[in-house]
Amino acid sequence: MADAERIRRVARRVADARAEGNGVIVVVSAMGDTTDDLIHLVKEITDNPPEREMDVILSTGEQVSIALLAMAVKELGVPVISLTGAQVGIVTDNVHTKARILNVDTARLRKELDGGNIVIVAGFQGVNDCNDITTLGRGGSDTTAVALAAALKADLCEIYTDVDGVYTTDPRVVDEARKLDMVSYDEMLELANLGAVVLHPRSVELAMQYGIPLHVRSSFNYNLGTIVKEVDSMERSLVVTGVAYDLDVAKIGLYDVFDKPGIAYKLFKSLADEKINVDMIIQSATRDERNDISFTCSRGDLKKALAVVQGLLPEIGANGVTSNDSVAKVSIVGAGMVSNPGVAALMFEALAGEGINLEMISTSEIKTSCIIKADQAEKAVRTLHKKFNLAKNIIS
Repeated sequence: MADAERIRRVARRVADARAEGNGVIVVVSAMGDTTDDLIHLVKEITDNPPEREMDVILSTGEQVSIALLAMAVKELGVPVISLTGAQVGIVTDNVHTKARILNVDTARLRKELDGGNIVIVAGFQGVNDCNDITTLGRGGSDTTAVALAAALKADLCEIYTDVDGVYTTDPRVVDEARKLDMVSYDEMLELANLGAVVLHPRSVELAMQYGIPLHVRSSFNYNLGTIVKEVDSMERSLVVTGVAYDLDVAKIGLYDVFDKPGIAYKLFKSLADEKINVDMIIQSATRDERNDISFTCSRGDLKKALAVVQGLLPEIGANGVTSNDSVAKVSIVGAGMVSNPGVAALMFEALAGEGINLEMISTSEIKTSCIIKADQAEKAVRTLHKKFNLAKNIIS
């Protein structure tokens, strides 16, 4: 949707899908850098914009896109209508700029589909119970598409992007990265949470909750992409499916925190109240009724998180706070890890061989993540991709 020619290309693809006998709903994002341009314009006006007004202005980008795409589809002689999030009936909570979808009233959508129209929907937006415009935050258009697919009990939700599908890692970092034909919801959710930018975690969560298969494919060709669906245990052939990395990471450490019930709750509840998402959490062994706590958050939340922590120091008893935003998270993900001992050890061996120090470690049944120096992230990704032979689909 970056320019007129690409809009016409999307229109032809949409018309082709309808010609195959499908009822088609299309969710689109803003054109090109529209959202970034709007944010830049806001910053020229104020350093502290009201979040409600940010939603009003940021929602306009998608409205431009739906109207232009509807016009392009109409030029092909196909019946079409564009609808905003409010017109579609997407109802959200009251958290501006990071709203969550509560309900979708499908009456208007079904009416338009029954009338033979292709429906072009503005992604990333809805309305709250006061009829105020809200936006869904990062990944909002993907989330909108999956929510509509779930509400309508669609057979499939296709996510079109600028790559051919989900790869074993970022192909911009590893030339040998391989496209995956299929990946499970659990694996995709971990990859998305850990830095893979093809799909946003919220959209994967919704798809998994409602059992909606996703097909991630390129908007530039008609090649098959990657199917994201529930995968039976007998179909899980890979120990490690992919390597992800995330540079949007900051680390905060608290020293000599009181070791008593309620301290962790007080700390992380206060962070949650400020809408700060915390990722990895490490608590050290107790000494003299004190311990250390480290956690990670996004770089954008670091300043706000430090303010929360500083305000809690008297209550939690910490004698010091440190922070570092020059770190990255690198992770391996695979549903087969749960039944294959020693996978984490192989990861640590590979990173040690490259002189990469591990500052934090976090594990689950299907992933292992490490915090390392940011300038070593790409080397770590290449090392792990090679270690687990992901270009060849086997483990070393």
